[in-house]
Amino acid sequence: MLSRCISVDQSVFAAEYWGCKPLLSPAGALPRDFGDLLSPDMVDELIAERGVRAPFIRLAKEGRLLAKDSYLGPAGFGAEVTDQVDSAKVLEQLASGATVVLQGLHRLWPPLIDFTRDAVDDIGHPVQVNAYITPPGNRGFDFHYDVHDVFVLQVSGTKRWMIHEPVHPHPLPSQPWTDHREAITERVRDAPAIDAELSDGDALYVPRGWVHAAQALDTTSIHLTVGVAATTPLDVARAVLEELSAVEQLRAPLPLGMNPLDHDDVAATAAKVISQLSTHLRDNAETLAALATERLISQHVSRTRPDAVRPLAALRAAADPTAGPVRWRRGLHATLTQDSDNRVALHLPTKTIRFPALCLAALTHLAAGHDSDPAALPGLDAADGAVVVRRLLREGVLAPSSAAS
Repeated sequence: MLSRCISVDQSVFAAEYWGCKPLLSPAGALPRDFGDLLSPDMVDELIAERGVRAPFIRLAKEGRLLAKDSYLGPAGFGAEVTDQVDSAKVLEQLASGATVVLQGLHRLWPPLIDFTRDAVDDIGHPVQVNAYITPPGNRGFDFHYDVHDVFVLQVSGTKRWMIHEPVHPHPLPSQPWTDHREAITERVRDAPAIDAELSDGDALYVPRGWVHAAQALDTTSIHLTVGVAATTPLDVARAVLEELSAVEQLRAPLPLGMNPLDHDDVAATAAKVISQLSTHLRDNAETLAALATERLISQHVSRTRPDAVRPLAALRAAADPTAGPVRWRRGLHATLTQDSDNRVALHLPTKTIRFPALCLAALTHLAAGHDSDPAALPGLDAADGAVVVRRLLREGVLAPSSAAS
């Protein structure tokens, strides 16, 4: 996926651009355009025929969000839904200059579901995708910065992008641009780092914190924003800090009688605690790293999604597990352990499934992502392999290979 969005080698991008500076990638330097992911006809289909609901759609005009009743309405007989998109209202708002934002398309639109799964694999951080549809000559949002990195993929039309250096580098989600309005107003008076018109097939990478605004030119502009929620060293530190809650010494109260308003008293206490922390971190670095690793993995799992299950296809495959190869659901995290009874435990985010010890090699093989036939699973004969595959299909761990790829 990443190679579709950048005009430099991935190693160069990682070393020189990721989190550091923007990159403009003209269409001619990229493998292809983005029409397979979204197009004007696809936008019409999403708005008119797919029953999109809030919060998967919002509208903005002249830097402010519009009231939901200006583009939403009831779904009519047979669907007791009051917040479904009203395509006629959307037409009216577009005609008056509003920008339509289709949010969370990585959950709604099949081409972008697959694209996003590839993006997570390539980038190693959680990814989301929104689409912005802006009428000619209009700008949906004022100069601002995002608290996540973005890849802008121009689908159709032309849009002018102005990118300025950060006023607050590497902002956290708790540090929005609204905290720095005055600094942004001052910054955009300077010459921009990038002032470019994006046309069909062009791409732009903007690290979080870089101030930007965009305006459609003489045609309706459609672009995708691929947002990346970067994991930071602070996330690692927070994971370690959570583990420190198990340390009795650090849970003990601070000294009785300390003056919480005396600068020297508080500073001395803080210095003592920092010294205790430093000693504990140094003496237990390996253990804390292992425990923090599990927290970071859990965090990533909670912010990403594996390939979706197709229930009927899974049940058909489970009815005859020998009918064709199966594959582990891509992106599904699991760990394998053996308990005191020498049984194998398959730990998933929401449950644990147990198997006889002889299944360990087969489960390890499946979890590695290989297309597998029940009769060829290591350590099992054909009959036992079919039993294991049937169980894992019904549990939503495996899928038919054609549906899992």
